[in-house]
Amino acid sequence: MRISYYPGCSLQGTAIEYDQSIKAVAKKLGIELVELPDWNCCGASSAHALDFTLAKNLAARNLALAQEQKLDLLVPCAACYSRLRAAKEEEGAPPPTKDDFQILNILELFNREEIIKKIASLIKNPLQGLKVVPYYGCLLVRPPRFTGAKNFENPKEMDNLLKLIGAEVVPWSYKTDCCGGSLILTQKDMVFRLVKKIFAQALAAGAEAMAVACPLCHSNLDTRQKEIAQGVDAAYEIPIFYISELIGLALGDNDSRRWWKKHFISPVKILEKRAVI
Repeated sequence: MRISYYPGCSLQGTAIEYDQSIKAVAKKLGIELVELPDWNCCGASSAHALDFTLAKNLAARNLALAQEQKLDLLVPCAACYSRLRAAKEEEGAPPPTKDDFQILNILELFNREEIIKKIASLIKNPLQGLKVVPYYGCLLVRPPRFTGAKNFENPKEMDNLLKLIGAEVVPWSYKTDCCGGSLILTQKDMVFRLVKKIFAQALAAGAEAMAVACPLCHSNLDTRQKEIAQGVDAAYEIPIFYISELIGLALGDNDSRRWWKKHFISPVKILEKRAVI
């Protein structure tokens, strides 16, 4: 399988472990990722709030490049995915043709039937006993008129993948609540309130770790735990994994430990406790 790949800015910098784990998993699954040539920043997450025309044109240029590739386009960053889907689904856009391409997030790609079967056949290290809450955030599923998400209040794609690789999926009600995203730069107190609620619910549900598919969500949830725990009668220390990192671990990728070196909250202790590593 060949698919176009739009990494976006975060996966080339602060979320490089997301990029690395996606590429490692794709290689094991026989997916050839063809990076979009000369791609540009999509404008997330500020351009659309400053200049509608600029935001639309930044995304539209990437879509034009993707159209030339005649391949479906994988966009792992939830913010980039939201902007590109919004641009493609904008009112007045031409109707899709038989040669049109799909914009996919990582969960949509890995939930394709043939990929599910491939993952199942390659599992070497099932994550049995690891209690994980799937956290989708808001941009992977909302607004549904752009994302096409049918179950935007209770999505199941990440749940399915976690169960497939042997993890224990912990039910909870905050899987699509917002973490505040890039507002951490301008409204820190508000983001802290949102993240505190997310952690409180995760702990109440009995979670040992959290899975995400968004660099902004990962940053807010991984890097801020010690700060938000100050003055709160709780110890967080909840490892935050990209879903691709967990799949790579289950498939026996030898580089998985290297990805975690960028994490603020080390997952080693809980993974050793559950005999996953």
